Amino acid sequence: MKLTHVKPIGLGSVMLAVLRREISLAMRQKGEVLTPLVFFAVVASLFPLGVGPESALLLRMAPGVLWVSALLAAMLSLQRLFASDYADGSLEQMVLSPAPLQLLVAAKALSHFLLSGVPLVLMAPVLGLQFGLDASSLGILMLTLLLGTPTLSLIGSIGAALTLGVRGAGVLLSLLILPLYIPVLIFGAGAVEAYTSDLGVHGHLSLLAALLVLSLFFAPFATTAALKISLE
Repeated sequence: MKLTHVKPIGLGSVMLAVLRREISLAMRQKGEVLTPLVFFAVVASLFPLGVGPESALLLRMAPGVLWVSALLAAMLSLQRLFASDYADGSLEQMVLSPAPLQLLVAAKALSHFLLSGVPLVLMAPVLGLQFGLDASSLGILMLTLLLGTPTLSLIGSIGAALTLGVRGAGVLLSLLILPLYIPVLIFGAGAVEAYTSDLGVHGHLSLLAALLVLSLFFAPFATTAALKISLE
């Protein structure tokens, strides 16, 4: 009898499988994907209507308004990051699987960025036109969001894991992660404001990139520890 050798599944294949699963589940519930985008568009559009058509004022407030709107929109879907897996028991299977839990957590954070962060990045230039931002400023806005939104997803995964199964998790999640989001907000909005004021943006972009690298390294381990605490 000839024994067949079973080829071990690579870590890249595991991560890709998690991404496919998350995207497939999201496509079945399109409302949950569209809600943050609608929220982003509505909140960012209300400010020009509320403050009036003064171009200098709109230009000055544009970086902060767009970044705060994107940050709050990204938070809307964080609570569901692990909730469905926790409800159907698949989260326990993930913890017990031979694949490193840190890798699975990173894949789920990446799926959140792809489903929430990337659409926000693509919508931002359209909304930025309402505030009178020129093409170069819109490019800087997109770049800061592209660097910042993955950091928001990674940090948010820690809060989502800590509040898993807790009553009133949405409010508690906001209280936990909003202070951690402040540096990303400051450097993201600051880069766009510095560019519109003809100042250097390299420092802000470097700090955003540094925050992303630190989040990539520490957030999966912190989220893994939080998940194990929540499941005990």
